[in-house]
Amino acid sequence: MPEMPHLESYMAYLQLEKTLSGNTAVSYRFDMQRLASYLRQHNALDLQKVTPEILSSYIRLLYDLGFAATSIQRTVSSLKSFFAFVAVEGYISGDPTELLEGPKSAKTLPSVLSVEEIDAILSAVDLQKRNGIRDRAIIETLYATGMRVSELCAFTFEQLLAKEGLVRVFGKGSKERIVPIGDSALYWINEYVEKERFLSAKPHSDSTLFLNARGGGFSRMGIWKITRQYAELGNVEKEISPHTFRHSFATHLLEGGADIRTVQEMLGHSSIVTTEIYTHVDMEYLKEVHRSFHPRWQKKNQSISP
Repeated sequence: MPEMPHLESYMAYLQLEKTLSGNTAVSYRFDMQRLASYLRQHNALDLQKVTPEILSSYIRLLYDLGFAATSIQRTVSSLKSFFAFVAVEGYISGDPTELLEGPKSAKTLPSVLSVEEIDAILSAVDLQKRNGIRDRAIIETLYATGMRVSELCAFTFEQLLAKEGLVRVFGKGSKERIVPIGDSALYWINEYVEKERFLSAKPHSDSTLFLNARGGGFSRMGIWKITRQYAELGNVEKEISPHTFRHSFATHLLEGGADIRTVQEMLGHSSIVTTEIYTHVDMEYLKEVHRSFHPRWQKKNQSISP
């Protein structure tokens, strides 16, 4: 991992003059190391080359990757603190973070894909290429379940209840929820397991369902690249991220007539209303709502096709 210039001087400043706690200092160091990787990709590890536009793009990327607003706010604070320090010390001529915005002012609603755009993205996957079936299964799963990208990266065989048509999802705070997955995503997951997964599996591979080329689980960036790649190939011009499929999942269900409480249950959004409002939702009812309103459910007697 590339080292951020002047990082050690900055960390000494934090610990000696700001008297931050050990955990906070560790978090700030991690934030700066992650930024350094991004700056290297943009040939901007020379801090004089860092612009407000580069930093704004970095913050937008964190949104696209599904980082929580609190994590992004801390990252913005880290960036502002670091660049203020290097500016005062004379390492750079100006502070590029002066107008950098945090979640409260910068966050915008994610794009919603139409059903036609979803179909265009799925159709853009070349199933004859290596990992094409895997990529199709990943996108189908994102859209079928409304999973967060972090939840998909950690998704294991044990969480897939194929016979029941359900998945167990472990969300924020390790809270578990049960979500219907639908025939289409199940079909492509099975195709991937039977025809491709073993090609990527290594001796160190665990039960993580979707494997990258090294035999490990995906990073959020890895899933982000897959969704962006097929959006471009499908000529979808909207800004696309894994979260776009989660937002489209919820929007399409609600537009189809599903009640908002059930959709909130599937998304794991317990913070939208007080916990007392939620009552147990029967699994068969959840499956019926999903079957009735999700666009990817196949019509009766219609076979699944690529």
